[in-house]
Amino acid sequence: MAEEDSEVLPKILIVDDSRMVRASLTKQVRHCFRIREEADGEAGWEALLVDPGIQLVLTDLGMPRLDGFGLLERIRASRVQRIQEVPVVIISGDEDDAARERALKLGASDFVSKGAGCAEMTARLESLLTLADTQRDLARSRGALAAQSPVDPVSGLATPAYLNHNGEQQLAQARRHRLAISAMVIEIDHYDQLVEWHGKRAAELVGHRLANSLASEVRREDTLTQVSGARFVVLSPSTPVADCCAFALRMQKSMENLVMIYHEEQIRITVTIGISGSERDDAQSIDAFIENAAERVRRGVAAGGNRIVGDEGEVDEKTIEGYMAHAISLDRALLQLRVGSAEEVVSRLPDIVAAIDPLLELLEERLHLGIPLGELKNYGRKRAAEPDGRADS
Repeated sequence: MAEEDSEVLPKILIVDDSRMVRASLTKQVRHCFRIREEADGEAGWEALLVDPGIQLVLTDLGMPRLDGFGLLERIRASRVQRIQEVPVVIISGDEDDAARERALKLGASDFVSKGAGCAEMTARLESLLTLADTQRDLARSRGALAAQSPVDPVSGLATPAYLNHNGEQQLAQARRHRLAISAMVIEIDHYDQLVEWHGKRAAELVGHRLANSLASEVRREDTLTQVSGARFVVLSPSTPVADCCAFALRMQKSMENLVMIYHEEQIRITVTIGISGSERDDAQSIDAFIENAAERVRRGVAAGGNRIVGDEGEVDEKTIEGYMAHAISLDRALLQLRVGSAEEVVSRLPDIVAAIDPLLELLEERLHLGIPLGELKNYGRKRAAEPDGRADS
């Protein structure tokens, strides 16, 4: 069943003591925003304190308990940054110039007439929201630059520079200790078309939703980076390519079932994912390792998108089963020896030797047993080159 996601819409607070005015304003803008209504300034202030989702306040001036001036003054004096910086738009009636000047001095962001049309109202509010987002992003970027943070202040994900630096270390460690490492490049299909049909803001919100989905699924040791509006990279140390493919399949299906609502229109997306794994890709740098996955994304997009592509082509459930069938299980090998099935173990000895190579190196380093590590490695290479698939014990 498709997931309906109306939370992609910005949320605004309408404060007016007239129920008819609130209803009229809600009708005008509900296709573009989520709405919360309150009947006076005091109730509006309490709503701001408890609801961090409010991104803009649309308020009348003349109200009981706390009027619009008092509400505006409290907002701009707040010690809570999200409240202090929220755009406040005054619902303008027949106020004189002195009232407007007072509201501006208190920090009003704009005025809209109670008789403004739907298109004008929507355009003004969206423009203010975009400006507020830009200002917040700029402030966060400055803070991150000062702190030399490895985390992008806007997305909350790792920066591309950190991905490159950390990725080189992870790749080197994987080679040194014969560990698995995998990379995924995830791209939103038809992103340019999404921008053209729904606008840049809608496309950015879609990317933000995908970023949140990925961030909630990846492990703490994984590195997740957004390299463009449509493209993400996930670097996963100690992860066999089979596990990476299984994760990609789950993410692909999750995106297929997602429906987002923007301006009363449904937005559906699919993703194309390219995968590279150290067991199957002999890349000399993290850039080359990720480029292998990116090239597979390009092949998937050329084939129509909504695909997962590995080193041998498109990935599906059968592909993962094949990877798992070739995975080495030492427990299984020992069990086969115990029950007398030595021939099956002998047929996979080179793979087993390669799997325990880090253990053998550690034993030799610590105990100096004279293990012929070089001969064992050559045996594995020789076995891999033999066409008949047999090995001597």
